This record gives sequence, structure tokens and C-alpha cells, in this order.
Amino acid sequence: MSNTKITSAERMGKAPLLPLIFKMSLPAMFSMLIQALYNVVDSVFLGHYGDGSEALTAVSLAYPLQLLLIAFTVGTGVGVNSLIARKLGEGDNKKAQNVAMTGIILGVATWIVFALIGIFASKPFITFMAGSENELIIKYGYDYIFIVLVFSLGAFIQVMIEKCIQAQGNMIFPMISHLIGAISNIILDPLFIFGVGPFPELGVKGAAVATVLGQWFGMFFVIGVVTFKKFAFKFSFKGFKLSLGTIKDIYNVGLSGIVMQSIGAILLSGINLIINMSPATADVNTAAQTVYGLYFKIQSFIFMPVFGLNQGLSPIMGYNYGSKNRERLLKTLKYGLIIAFLIMLMGTVLFHSIPAQILSIFDAEQELVDMGVLALRRLSLCFLPASIGVIFTSLFQAVGKGFRSLAMSVLRQLVLILPIAFFLSKISIDVMWYAFPIAEIGATVIAILFFIDLNKKDFSKLGK
Repeated sequence: MSNTKITSAERMGKAPLLPLIFKMSLPAMFSMLIQALYNVVDSVFLGHYGDGSEALTAVSLAYPLQLLLIAFTVGTGVGVNSLIARKLGEGDNKKAQNVAMTGIILGVATWIVFALIGIFASKPFITFMAGSENELIIKYGYDYIFIVLVFSLGAFIQVMIEKCIQAQGNMIFPMISHLIGAISNIILDPLFIFGVGPFPELGVKGAAVATVLGQWFGMFFVIGVVTFKKFAFKFSFKGFKLSLGTIKDIYNVGLSGIVMQSIGAILLSGINLIINMSPATADVNTAAQTVYGLYFKIQSFIFMPVFGLNQGLSPIMGYNYGSKNRERLLKTLKYGLIIAFLIMLMGTVLFHSIPAQILSIFDAEQELVDMGVLALRRLSLCFLPASIGVIFTSLFQAVGKGFRSLAMSVLRQLVLILPIAFFLSKISIDVMWYAFPIAEIGATVIAILFFIDLNKKDFSKLGK
């Protein structure tokens, strides 16, 4: 093994910890913020196409399938990332290579499944969600999701290789890949939606084409990186053996990531359904759904940096768990909790001090602003407890305790929040917003109990 390879992998166990965390996390945090910006900009462009509302409604109805695609790409990638980091920590580079190539195969196999969903199931799904009488919304939704699903191979390969690179302690190339995808998406959106210059006017199809092209550009970049740069192992199928045990180990952690992403769609649908069932008037319910939709976009600017922090923390914690360095593992956790808490504190202050100014970005009507100011202030109370729960979830993933990570995600976004929201909605919509901080506090208490048990039974058996 060359010195370059040793330095790249072993710095997670030897480099000064706080600078290492920032070095590995800041690129991911920055690219996550770019992705959050893209989500908002995309809505702005589609909102100005045609009468705007039908295009936005169609893409919103297609979102659960798109979120499911993201869930499988990122979730499987997290499982691959965690297992590679642990194998490198154990000094088993050959096994790490086998894990990486298994991840590529899983990515291709999963793409085939989603391509078939796009071909055979996407139109029935959109028709069911929209109602058969909304023909234009059905057309827009089908046009969008068909392209996104059928041509999603770029997304699967891009994310899988990114996670393999991150597991070796290199966060720069994944950041560049992510930026290439996001920025090209932002640039291509108006060109293909409105037909600027030589580009054809494709409308909603144009948004899907821009999304897919961004993913393929990012994929080509990371393929070039692993082809010409040296890493702890070669990205090659030479000597590769497909192992069911490896696949099981990947999904032991990755399943929690898949579920974490998937239940976001269930949460969104569930809250909207609860709002519709509230005793408020139809106009109030519609306004509340709009406010929640705006919050869902805005809050990503607060949560995305913490998720980016997790991407930097996970390989460090996984490596030191694999190398049985308990002190460094727990110190990484402590720094992660402090940084995440400070980020969420900043978000809480912003949501409480300038909620009206935040909502003005969307040119919201005064009725929405009045409801939104109260909603943003109450919803943002969940930020601080969420910072603790999210970091503990990352720890559980990094050390291969996928069930605990999965349990945390289900508790936060389904088991606790939906029943509490349903009960509080019977009082009023304004009171219902408190369900989010209540659920986060409950989930955080359980996360701490999980950690105490893990620290006593597992971490205490590690080395220094």
C-alpha cells in the first residue's frame, strides 16, 4: 500500500479531530445548502410556467415517488459508506473494495426497479393522487416523473461512488460532484422549461430533463475521479465476488437510511391529511397546507447543513469504531453534538426573529404571512432537540446499529408526531404545530437512552 493511500484512510484515526471534522463536513454542508437552494429555485421557475399552479401541483403529486428514489440511492449509499469505513478501520482494504463494487451492482439493480416503476406504475399513481378529472395535472405529473425515474441511473451511480469516496475521508470530490449536478440543474431549468435560445420549450418535462442531466454530469465526474485518482483501493471488478453476507451488512445500516428518507413522504402526506380532517374551514385548511409546504422548503436550509455534518462525522466514527478507539469515537460524537446544536440554535433565532421576511421570499399573501409567522415560530421549536436526535442517528448508522437508527427515524416522523398532530389539530391548526417539537423531544429522550445502553454494552468493550 502506498503512503498516499495510508494517509487518506488513516487520518480519520490520527489527524487533529476538530479540524478533521470541519475539513470533512464543510464541503458536504456547502453542497447540501446548494441543493436546498435548488429546491426553492426549481419551484420558482415552475411557478412561472403557464398558470403556475397546475405545474407545481403536478410535481408535488409526483414527489413521493421521487423521494422514494432518493431514499434508495442515499440509503443504500449510507450502508456502503458505513461498511467501507469500518473495513478500512480494521485494515481490510480488499474487503472494502468488495463492498464498493457490491454497492455499484446494487445501484444498477435498484435503478432497473425504478425504471420499471416509471414505465408501468407512474401514470396510475399520478391519476390516483390527482383524480381522473384533472387531465392536465395528470399529464404534467406523468411527464415529469417518467423522465426522472426511467433515466435515474446517473443518480444511483453518482451517489454510490460519492459515498465510497467519502468513506475514505475525501469529501472534496463528492462535494464537487454534488455541485456539478445541482448548479447545472439550476442553469438548465429555465433553458429547458421556457425554451431559451436554441433550447426547446419543454415545460414540466424540461424540469425533469434538467434534473436528470445534472445527475449524469455528476456521475461522469466521479467516474473520472476514481479512474485517474489513487484511493485506498481500486474501483475494479477484478477478483470481485458477490456475497449475500456483504449485501446483508450494507442493508443492515442502509435500510434505516432508506426508511428515514421514505417516511418523509408519509409524514408530508399524513400532515396534509390531518389538516384536511381538522374542524377549521376549508380556506383555513388550504392556507395551513400551503404554510406547511413553504416551511418544508425553508427548513431544509437549517437541516441540510446538519445532514452535511453527518456525512463528515459518519466515516470518522465508523473508522474509529472499527479500529476500537473509544476515546476518539466519543470525542467525535461530542463535537458533532455541539456543532449541530449551534446550527439549529441559529435557525431557531432566525425563524423567531424574521419569520415574515422569510415568507416574503415566496411573495405570500397577507393571510398566509399571518398564519405562517405563528407556524414558523412554533415549528422551529423542534430544531434544538432535533439536533441531538439527528447526530445520535448518525452515530448508530456509523457503528452498524441500523435498527436503532431506523427506530429513531420512525419515532420522530411517524409514531410520535402523527398521533400528536391529529390530537392537537382537533383543538386548532395553530396548536397542531406544537406536535413537531413535542415529538422531537420525545425522540431525543429515547435516543439518549439508546446511547447510554450502547455505551455500556458495546463501546465500553473497545480499546482506549
